[in-house]
Amino acid sequence: MENHKPDAIKENLIDIIARKIKQLPETDRRLLEYGSAYIGLNAAFCGLIANSLFRRILHVTKARVAAGLPMTVIPFLSANASYTSFVSLPLNTGDLNCETCILTRAGLIGLVFGGLYPVCLAIPVNGALAARYQSAPLPEKGNILTYWIRVSKPVFRKMLFPLLLQTVVAAYLGSTQYKLLIKALQLPEPGLETH
Repeated sequence: MENHKPDAIKENLIDIIARKIKQLPETDRRLLEYGSAYIGLNAAFCGLIANSLFRRILHVTKARVAAGLPMTVIPFLSANASYTSFVSLPLNTGDLNCETCILTRAGLIGLVFGGLYPVCLAIPVNGALAARYQSAPLPEKGNILTYWIRVSKPVFRKMLFPLLLQTVVAAYLGSTQYKLLIKALQLPEPGLETH
């Protein structure tokens, strides 16, 4: 029986947090519930920008939708899921209660899944299209890594601002969500009158 006590306490804590969040104004609740979608949308935009830059460098003019669709959907889903798993869910279940930890986690997820991952994903997508349509001379077997580093440098330089922006937006969102949760937890219990 004693093994179930921590589970019961955890469930009780989650119920309290959920009740308190429902008391927040609609805009605050939406930010807590759908914040990860904002990070996903920014990741999708980073994917589209990186895709466009690689298409120009590799002179790929065909298959715009075939390349654009995975470059928006996959970064959106991965950034959304990772932010939910590592920031929103632990925050809403009481597992993460340190503002600096949330800020760091959110910023790293914004940088890695929201920025770097879409840029790196654009390399094989557009490399395969360049090979298929023979739009750019591709490297021989021994020079593959050197070639892709050389091709990617200007893209990473141009993506520096979107990467920094995504990191800052994610960190700010994490900090804001933490403050909203603290605000919610300070609200009186529903049904109890304060005198």
